[in-house]
Amino acid sequence: MSLENRTVFITGGSRGIGRAIALKCAADGANIIIAAKTDTPHPTLPGTIHTVAQEIEAAGGRCLPLRMDARDEKQIHNAIASAAEKFGGVDIVINNASAINLTGTLQTPMSRFDLMMSVNVRATFATCQAALPYLLKAENPHILTLSPPLNMDADWFKNHVAYTMSKYGMSMCMLGMAEEFRDQGVACNTLWPVTAIATDAFKAIAPNIPMDNMRKPEIVADAAYAIFNRPSRDCTGNFFTDEQVLKENGVTDFSSYAMKEGAKLIPDFFL
Repeated sequence: MSLENRTVFITGGSRGIGRAIALKCAADGANIIIAAKTDTPHPTLPGTIHTVAQEIEAAGGRCLPLRMDARDEKQIHNAIASAAEKFGGVDIVINNASAINLTGTLQTPMSRFDLMMSVNVRATFATCQAALPYLLKAENPHILTLSPPLNMDADWFKNHVAYTMSKYGMSMCMLGMAEEFRDQGVACNTLWPVTAIATDAFKAIAPNIPMDNMRKPEIVADAAYAIFNRPSRDCTGNFFTDEQVLKENGVTDFSSYAMKEGAKLIPDFFL
């Protein structure tokens, strides 16, 4: 398996899971586009598109860091075009950018509702739309969206209906596009962690939840890497979990991904 010289476009990616996927791909010598808003240091969260670019190049990849607001389709189209111009095309798109607000209906301001719908659903659709003309020319094109498997059980909606709608909207994009572009060979899949993942963003929204009971972002990165190395025509329309993908690749021991060995792991949302 190798992603050498393949071009990977990641929305978000200045920290957390997006960064971990970028570094995993970079180790093969891939071309990475980090398209995110954070081009200057965040007041509380570490990492910018420029610091990750340095890490990517140190890991063996090439990087084009681009400041991009995922809510602006013009910026998305310009970023995709810049990626294709610099590296000669686009092979993989990762819809990683996401906004979260775990509140009930009466506690969700419409401004937060609009943010989640824009960053989660709309940006996923717009990024795919902008990238598909290039992906259709690629040898083994993949779109991977970091969103959960669809489940219409009301239990997943009752506590944060707006957030659930926005994340399921991302998954619905993959469900529809997988079938729409099946004959053209573009793989469209989702990936979701079985357990909570220790990221700075998670710490910011839920500071009381201990990181010791989570896994490292690298488990999602390793699963994503395995998906990208599968033939796109034989791997589309799936709602993957990280454990499922790694088990299919022969991994049976996940202990190395734990933040603290032996600690009880917290199941993630939607599973």
